[in-house]
Amino acid sequence: MTSSTDSSSGARPSLWQHRDFRRYLSGQAASVTGSSISSMVIPVLAVLELDATTAEVAWLTFLGQLPPALLALHAGALADRHSKRKQMITGDLVSAAALASVPVAAALDRLSLTQLMLVAAVQGAAGVLHDAAAISLLPSLVDRSLLQRSNSRIGGLFAVAATAGSNLGAALTALLGPARALLGDVLSYLVSAWCTARIQAPESPRPAAGDRRLHTEIGEGLSYVSGDHRLRTLTLVNATTSFALALLNTLWALYLLRSLAMSAIAFGVVLGLGALGAAAGALAAPSLAARYGPGPMMLAALAITPLAQIPLLLASSGLVWQFAIGAALFLQLACAGAAGTTQRTIRQVVTADGMQARMQAVSTWLTSGARPVAALLAGGLGTWIGVRPTLVAGTCLLIVPLVVLYRSPLRSLLAMPPPAPTGPTVPHPSVAVDVRHDRSSEGGS
Repeated sequence: MTSSTDSSSGARPSLWQHRDFRRYLSGQAASVTGSSISSMVIPVLAVLELDATTAEVAWLTFLGQLPPALLALHAGALADRHSKRKQMITGDLVSAAALASVPVAAALDRLSLTQLMLVAAVQGAAGVLHDAAAISLLPSLVDRSLLQRSNSRIGGLFAVAATAGSNLGAALTALLGPARALLGDVLSYLVSAWCTARIQAPESPRPAAGDRRLHTEIGEGLSYVSGDHRLRTLTLVNATTSFALALLNTLWALYLLRSLAMSAIAFGVVLGLGALGAAAGALAAPSLAARYGPGPMMLAALAITPLAQIPLLLASSGLVWQFAIGAALFLQLACAGAAGTTQRTIRQVVTADGMQARMQAVSTWLTSGARPVAALLAGGLGTWIGVRPTLVAGTCLLIVPLVVLYRSPLRSLLAMPPPAPTGPTVPHPSVAVDVRHDRSSEGGS
């Protein structure tokens, strides 16, 4: 693993003096901004330009969400086997090429909904390849003692970039039209690829794959995560939280805009407050974890999250309730940002170099696979029992990750656990379990 060669040798080196981290952060922020442009523009393009039906819009969303559920484990195994930077660049260039085909087809008056669905699927698959490598590359760029601060900066910047991307997408759509607005996302992928190509730090050495099959390495990743109680607990927390929030988010916009008669401007302001909350939570995470301990801080964040849903469930139309909903969303996403940044750091710290991508892929696979199922469940329950009762059910589901963490020894973790050994050798899963459980007992509460 490579620590910063650009920072001074003080006790608290500045991440902003770390050239490779700046390049990594700039590239990923550009990618997030561009993805937010597409997330805003593609539905507009489908509905307003191609007259898509409700079912066709649902299919478009489904095809965009399907690749992470199908390919995350394979992408993680490939990232641990090959160069992570090359995989990131490949994903960026494939996404750029797929999106560039949309304005070209629109200019030729040949754009169809089928092409848009294919682009969504290809972009989703390329995004899985990129993200699996990008998240697991960070521990090889900075020393593990800096991971908490690094993830904090990343989480805060990404929340702002996502909001900026949505606003930029709206502006580009107004100026250029929805098809040409996607050129903003094409440019963002090219910027991301260029920044990634300029990273100079060597990656962690990889063991030779030999004649081992990819599914064998995928199995090692699953065993590795399930064999370590810390990774297993945090992955289950992620998956159950993702399922509950996906159920809520499926109906949230419909509930606010239709049931509570919230205007589009007020809805945008509420979403902006949520993004600010996510950024604030991510930036505050290192200080909160240092003061209260990572375990108690995450437990408190998970306990506050369902409570923050109460204003939404009790709300009626009116300006006062709009302020209450905005404040509640700020608090909820601040908790999500703080807990998410901390749990990601713990998982990166305790995972051996050769398993970073596969460890992350297991979490991505479970969380991504939960979202389409939750969306279908939300649609069914919303039709059967109504929107508000379905939101109540989703709020109750947010208690599940709290229970999972509370029943784990991680709830009393007062300091970051000791890092896993670094080096090219990936221990056999059964050996890794024994060693890591011993380290857990030494560095627990």
